[in-house]
Amino acid sequence: MKRPFGVSIIGYFYIFGAMVLLFTAIFYQAGADAISISERFGVSILPERMMRIVLAFFSLLMVYGYMRLKKWGFWLFLSYSALFGLISSVLATNQPEQPFIGNVVFSIIVLIYTIYVKEAFFSTAEKREPIL
Repeated sequence: MKRPFGVSIIGYFYIFGAMVLLFTAIFYQAGADAISISERFGVSILPERMMRIVLAFFSLLMVYGYMRLKKWGFWLFLSYSALFGLISSVLATNQPEQPFIGNVVFSIIVLIYTIYVKEAFFSTAEKREPIL
């Protein structure tokens, strides 16, 4: 089975996000964000730069499995999208600025689409065509 077009679009979006995280880890200014990424994920004991690097590499690993239509990539992507959507929805209710609503909507769209194309992840290896 060929990789669905939406999986490619979502995957490239996450790759871009991971690259931005790596870039901002290098040029991070501590006072730039009211809430740091490490605080958003509930691990405020980690330094912000380290959290950005860890999250970027985790995202790249997750996207690799997702775009290669691996079962573990499917489950990891669903878990991450649900967690990120939940964190964004909590922050949307607690913060006066509302960039988090867009994150919630995007997470919901990604979850629905990924579940919609789950057959691509669970087809047997013999039936799959090579992914280019």
